[in-house]
Amino acid sequence: MALNIGEIKYTNILPLFFYLNKKEIEKTGAQFIPQVPAELNRRMARGEIDLGGISSFAYGENSHQYSLFPNLSVSTYGKVGSILLFSKIKIEELDGRSIALTSSSATSVALLKVILKEFIGVNPYYETMTPNYDEMLSSYDACLLIGEDAIKGGWRQEKDIYVYDLGELWYENTNLPMTYAVMAVRNDAIKREAPLLEKLLIQMTESKGRTKADGYQEMIEDVLHEHGGESAFWSHYFQGINYDLSENHIKGLKLYFELAYKHSFIQSLPEFTFFNYSLQGI
Repeated sequence: MALNIGEIKYTNILPLFFYLNKKEIEKTGAQFIPQVPAELNRRMARGEIDLGGISSFAYGENSHQYSLFPNLSVSTYGKVGSILLFSKIKIEELDGRSIALTSSSATSVALLKVILKEFIGVNPYYETMTPNYDEMLSSYDACLLIGEDAIKGGWRQEKDIYVYDLGELWYENTNLPMTYAVMAVRNDAIKREAPLLEKLLIQMTESKGRTKADGYQEMIEDVLHEHGGESAFWSHYFQGINYDLSENHIKGLKLYFELAYKHSFIQSLPEFTFFNYSLQGI
């Protein structure tokens, strides 16, 4: 059975994939499957995708089935720039008001609910819908958008809209990094494809290093062609994201899951298991 590799269709995870030798990997029968985070999460849980950059929340829901690639994530110490709450009123006034949630992400939705309930002390009414800035704000008091939807919403700079960065709100209240996505692999895939998974881990780690080494400039050329914007914006954006998964990242993730569990957004606390090729006995 070939390895199915899920690839998030957002720029924030691109450094982990940009320099992969996809043609070489595909010669093994593996295939890359681009998806938005929510669909990737679902397909991983169903066993249709073996490896992917899934939402941290999705890892928490299914940690018994998955192992983590070490030292790879999409995280920030502060502002993330692509997970934004757009609101017609101040965040402190959202109690009992309506918020439209993007259907594209689980981590960000749970993070917003944790922040509002635990740190701000408000309890709004939520509705999940297909992300669309104008439609969301025409019917709701606020909306949560992620990825390029959030970035392009931020570019509008509308004077009567308050914009809150969830990464910044988390860091201000915890002094810990927030990890939005992790590279997870299904444990049943490890049993049959450990050597190829090791190759992917090595190439993703190298890709992370190479993109950072040149200031993300070669990658940004591709991003400009596909998404527009300005080189300076994208350079600042990628420089603000952290792609490691250190003990401090795990500490932040554990707090995130503890608060999500406290408020019944997740049913149990996850375990953290890492893919370690040297322990596969091969």
